[in-house]
Amino acid sequence: MLRIGNMTMKFGGVIAVNQFDANIQKGEIVGLIGPNGAGKTTIFNVITGVYKPTEGNVVFSPNEEELDITGLRPDEIAKLGICRTFQNIRLFNELSVLDNVFIGNHLRLKSNIFSSVLRLPNYRKEEKEMYEKSLYLLEKVDLKDAMNEKAYSLPYGKQRRLEIARALATEPKLLLLDEPAAGMNPQETRELMDFIEEIKEEFDLTIFLIEHHMEVVMGISNKILVLDHGVLIAEGEPWEIQENERVIEAYLGVE
Repeated sequence: MLRIGNMTMKFGGVIAVNQFDANIQKGEIVGLIGPNGAGKTTIFNVITGVYKPTEGNVVFSPNEEELDITGLRPDEIAKLGICRTFQNIRLFNELSVLDNVFIGNHLRLKSNIFSSVLRLPNYRKEEKEMYEKSLYLLEKVDLKDAMNEKAYSLPYGKQRRLEIARALATEPKLLLLDEPAAGMNPQETRELMDFIEEIKEEFDLTIFLIEHHMEVVMGISNKILVLDHGVLIAEGEPWEIQENERVIEAYLGVE
C-alpha cells in the first residue's frame, strides 16, 4: 500500500528524519512510536505533502499501479486516497457536527462551481448524496444524535471521533492517525481501540498511526516501527518490540 524509501528530511542543519524506510501492506494497522521529537509527525507531513523530503521517495499503491507521490500537493495526495488526522484536533469549531463531515465530502464532488452556485440538478443530486453519506458516517461514529451541535461543544473523545469521520468522508484507502488517544481517559482509550478496528474492517482501510499510549499501539498494531532521533531503530511485531533492547534504551535510558 505504501513504500517509503530512504526518506531524509532536513531543516537547515537539523536532520529531523534520516534515511527512513518502511513498507505498509494493505489491510495492516502499523504503529509508529518513539520519544518526543523523534521525527514521527515529520514523516506524516512528508507522506501527506506538507513537506517535500530532502531525499528519498514515497510510493503509494491504492490499486495495482504504483504512484510516486513525492512532492505532490496535500490535496492531490488526498484525492489519491490518503487522509489524516492531527495531533492537535483541527475541526471547524463554529460549524455543526454534520457540517464538519459534510465538508469532507467535497473532495469527491464532481459538480463545478457554476452548478453549485446555480444549484443545478446535478449538484442538488450530489448534495443529497453527500448529506446521506454524512449521516451514515455520523451514525458509524455514534455522533448522529449530536449532528446539530457545534463541534467545539463535544467532549474531547467525541471530537476525535468527529475528526476521523471527516477523514472517512474523503473515502481514503490509507488513513493516518496522529496520536488519536492523546488526552483520553482509560475508558475512552479502550473504546478508541475497538473503534479503530471496526472502521478498518467497515471501510476496508489500511491504518498508519502515531501513538504514545502503549496500550493502544500494542493492542491493535500488526507491526510497529520505532523511531529515535529521526532514525528507524526497530521494526517488528508488538512482542518483538517489547523485548527489543534498543527500544527500551531509547525510552528508559541505561545506567
